[in-house]
Amino acid sequence: MRLKQLAVAIVAVGSMAAVSACAGGDSGGGEGGGDSYSIGISQLVQHPALDAATSGFKKSFEDAGVEVDWDEQNANGEQANATSIAQNFASSDLDLVLAVATPAAQAAAQAITDKPVLFTAVTDPVEAGLVQSNEAPGGNVTGTSDLNPVADQLQLVKDVKPDAKTVGIVYSSGEVNSQVQVDLAKEAAKGMGLEIKEATIANSGELGQAVDSLGKVDAYYVPTDNNVVSAVTTMVQAAEKNQALLVGSEAGQVEQGAAITRGIDYTKLGEQTGKMALKILQDGAKPADLPVETSDTLELVVNPAAAKKQGVEIPQKLVDEADKVIE
Repeated sequence: MRLKQLAVAIVAVGSMAAVSACAGGDSGGGEGGGDSYSIGISQLVQHPALDAATSGFKKSFEDAGVEVDWDEQNANGEQANATSIAQNFASSDLDLVLAVATPAAQAAAQAITDKPVLFTAVTDPVEAGLVQSNEAPGGNVTGTSDLNPVADQLQLVKDVKPDAKTVGIVYSSGEVNSQVQVDLAKEAAKGMGLEIKEATIANSGELGQAVDSLGKVDAYYVPTDNNVVSAVTTMVQAAEKNQALLVGSEAGQVEQGAAITRGIDYTKLGEQTGKMALKILQDGAKPADLPVETSDTLELVVNPAAAKKQGVEIPQKLVDEADKVIE
């Protein structure tokens, strides 16, 4: 099945060495300290995961002692804004552009063709039309995928609430990355005795009504959907009201009130993307030849207090195993 092949391909290429040389957008002229670049960042919306990815990206340059003039823009969750930002970046004197989240990356890839574009927090770069393949992107665009271990995350529902039968998922109808995750969840649910109930939204303002439309469920699962994550407190309130377990897809959601997740570290994912950018800017690597990478670091994060409000108790085994316990 294509989704399985995608997951395997992305993981496989993460360890491939990226080589090749070409003229990069090096305004510093040389390697090591003393380099100076101008980089634009287009972030789709402000929420902990995307903020962490952006922060990690910038940290890579700080750690390398590379001076950067940052032009940071936020689309506030609006595709029209992301398009406008991308068009402005296309006509600006930038050495490289970072796009954070799928819609921002799609806008950047369409508008910018003469300078390197990196993306992060994109679930399925091929399906989103950003690269020809994960192994050989083929254009001026490459980056890192945040493809989640959806099956592992869904398994947490059974680990915490063994008698659970139904899981509700709300996602954005316009986000390719979200549909990919829902399809993976449906496939995984078949072997777990779980039924997925789903509802779609066009923006975060529709989240409350969409959650209500799901009716009674035993648990909710929050994918890395930007509209849902930016209003995740609505999901937290629904979980508490309906006494349903809330499983997140990244640590920031657990910090805001989800009970548990096993997910990637977005700060480290951003750092990984920053190192790719340095290869392009300092070493002259071509985006076309840099395989899409994914994080190989997963962390188990639990919030026992949040779980209690949702009418469940996280097994002590998971608390002991956790990389982070939210107090």
